[in-house]
Amino acid sequence: MRIGVLLLPADPWAQSVRRARHLEALGFHHLWTYDHLSWRRYRDQPWHAAIPWLTGLAGVTERVGLGTMVTSPNFRHPVTLAKEAMTLDHVSAGRLILGVGAGGTGFDATVLGGEPPSPRERADRFAEFVEMLDGLLGAPSFSHRGRFYAAEEARMIPGSVQRPRLPLAIAAAGPRALDLTARLGDAWITYGDPGAEDQSAAATEAAVRRQAERLDERCAALGRDPGSLRRYFLIGNTDERPLASADAFEDFAGRYAGLGFTDLVFHDPRPGDPVFTEDPAVVDAIAERLL
Repeated sequence: MRIGVLLLPADPWAQSVRRARHLEALGFHHLWTYDHLSWRRYRDQPWHAAIPWLTGLAGVTERVGLGTMVTSPNFRHPVTLAKEAMTLDHVSAGRLILGVGAGGTGFDATVLGGEPPSPRERADRFAEFVEMLDGLLGAPSFSHRGRFYAAEEARMIPGSVQRPRLPLAIAAAGPRALDLTARLGDAWITYGDPGAEDQSAAATEAAVRRQAERLDERCAALGRDPGSLRRYFLIGNTDERPLASADAFEDFAGRYAGLGFTDLVFHDPRPGDPVFTEDPAVVDAIAERLL
């Protein structure tokens, strides 16, 4: 089981550097950040852009993986995102994991002046978004004309450091996104069923078990080994709080390893945040216990 930490891009840069270096020294496997233009309760507080922020972390760390959790079509075009991701893969010496998702209906969906797409349009757009990223990152030149996007001989030279391309980690909960993950993803990201009223530990485990079964079935139908996908569970969006103690986290990690997950990602505790309220000392305790 690999363990990562999600850092909000909301702190002064020197503070972010110190924290990232400390987490790398503790032995965590990857660091992530949200890719939004603004986010929930931080909308009127400092909030930095994800790709430049991760590029900065690439320059002050040496080993730890770096990822977006997750970038979406809400304000991204596949051509420019692919170019930025390719470049970050070089700056980081092949440490980037590009997490992608369909995008929600919040601030990012309307900031450019349009109306939020319907759920069906969002799913259609996301499929085309991922298909283009796969094509762009896998070839030196790529053209496409679709319903939502176009590209005319877009150049991606020299290509990713990671071959055949840098990994795409697809956030998926519903059938269409899970099918897309089986077809084009290198990894799967979930935190359960975001639409469920019951967010208890038992209900979340049941939801991710159903999702995993769907993913396995689709992989098998495509002739793909389901074990070829890394599986990331993002902690912090349900009722369960594994960061209550190192014991609680170890128990959680064991249960999710049993569900087939290869990686866990948790939000770094933040003093003053109303949700990520755990004692920051638990992060060091988890590292000492499990890493």
